[in-house]
Amino acid sequence: PPRLEYRGGIGCPPRPQQEAGYGDLHGFHAWSLPARVRPPLRCADFGAAALITCTSGRRTWLVLIHTVGLVLHPERDSREALATIGGWARDRRARLVGLSGEVARAEGATEVPPEELARQADLVVSLGGDGTMLRAMRLVLGGRAPVLGVNLGRLGFLAEIDVAHLPDALSAIDQRHFTVEPRSAVEAAFGAHRHVAFNEVALARRPGQPMAQVGLVVEGQPFIRYAADAVIVATPTGSTAYSFSAGGPIVSPRAQGLVVTPVAPHSAFNRSLVLAGGENVELEVLPGSGELDIEADGGLAGRIFPGARVALEGAPAAAAVVRLGRTTFYQRAQRKLRLDGSIGAEPPWPTTT
Repeated sequence: PPRLEYRGGIGCPPRPQQEAGYGDLHGFHAWSLPARVRPPLRCADFGAAALITCTSGRRTWLVLIHTVGLVLHPERDSREALATIGGWARDRRARLVGLSGEVARAEGATEVPPEELARQADLVVSLGGDGTMLRAMRLVLGGRAPVLGVNLGRLGFLAEIDVAHLPDALSAIDQRHFTVEPRSAVEAAFGAHRHVAFNEVALARRPGQPMAQVGLVVEGQPFIRYAADAVIVATPTGSTAYSFSAGGPIVSPRAQGLVVTPVAPHSAFNRSLVLAGGENVELEVLPGSGELDIEADGGLAGRIFPGARVALEGAPAAAAVVRLGRTTFYQRAQRKLRLDGSIGAEPPWPTTT
């Protein structure tokens, strides 16, 4: 058998190296093989549900799916999807885990605290809309479990599939016919608080307060001052959300960087700025500004006052999502955002289904 180099895994004791036949590997969660050694692998060989394979450079990473985490929209009907996932997990002897207030809807699932969901799960399935997907990504922040998004909502831009395609998606996971795509985040630090967002952080004018007056400082250099209803700092993933509705550019999720966009600016300079991911970025609340709310992925993260500064830092590969390769990012953007282009552009391109 090939020499397997153990690279760590949840619930597994550290073993630097081990000569082993396949039967001795039961319980291992992750290891790597040289890229040239890729024998045909079957789930039954390892007593696991399925395999996730990630290739980087000369190494191929294998992750056994023993535990599937569930993140559910609090209101939308997920019974059909849960029945499909439950049957798939039972057939492959995989555990289901979920969160308090949600797990009772999934037959056979075990309740775990949020920090344990990321620690135990080898794959996380998000059942809901984009908000549920963002919450699932925050739950697995810094972990190794990728998130499969199943759309139960209307837009579902971040989700990979609709419920009708879930059986085919799980079969693709069995056969390793998918990829894992890293997604960057943005971290905001102000005072003693730190918040992470996968779409955007926004400094927004509070109702009844004067407009937001915010200075952008890049690499310690004051660059531009905005007077606006809000200033958004978005990730590439978030470039198709709040930032896009405010006139910001669409950015490939594979890019690294941050997009700064003013909302309803009251100044001559009303353009977005695209900054490199490694640059030091701060937003300074100027003396003439009103009180501002800090929002992270649409949720209230705090309140700041004139004189305060918010440090923003990009976090590359903070989470990962499952991609089945059926559509590209640009096809999804064209369909979900109804990007038909100029009225005078003829003939129209064929519509992607």
